[in-house]
Amino acid sequence: MLETVTSNQELIQIVEAAMAEAARLSGAWLVCKPGCAECCMGPFPITQLDAWRLRAGLAQLERRDPERAAMVRRRSRDAVAGMAAMENFPGDLTTGILDEDEEAEERFACLPDEEYCPALDPETLTCDLYDARPITCRIFGPAVRSGGDVLGVCELNYHGATDEQIAACQVQVDPGGLEDRLLEGQRQETMVAFALVKSA
Repeated sequence: MLETVTSNQELIQIVEAAMAEAARLSGAWLVCKPGCAECCMGPFPITQLDAWRLRAGLAQLERRDPERAAMVRRRSRDAVAGMAAMENFPGDLTTGILDEDEEAEERFACLPDEEYCPALDPETLTCDLYDARPITCRIFGPAVRSGGDVLGVCELNYHGATDEQIAACQVQVDPGGLEDRLLEGQRQETMVAFALVKSA
């Protein structure tokens, strides 16, 4: 467990340093700020490391602010209940583990995407588990590369910038591939709501 904590902290430091550099390069083109929650709508897959981090973050929130933690748990249970009522859920509703086949990707795309992430406070539009948020949440918005992939940028950013200017802002978020090494043997993905319901 100590090794996981230490490695996770190292990964977060690497990603945060990369995102700080992306913000520096992007300057005024980057408009991400607290209260902007366009990217917090709908479910999205997360890794088992993300799920572990979220559960640890919720446990810390429980100690600091039990009432706020209870609201996160309630929103998570509501989200899971909503997905359980669906036909053709793209995974196992008991474990929250997502299927990995092509058909599952199509079913995932059919999940309702008009609800906020259960970790988001719908009144303040800020994340109750911000320090424990998944890597996807940490890197979305600016121009970044992950592995060999160039990730999409938030449509609210880079207004007036050319493709060349956006490309000049790109940073590699995990050049040493630490996240891939940490996920060796645990590639199954889940979602935020299931990760937080499992922590109850």
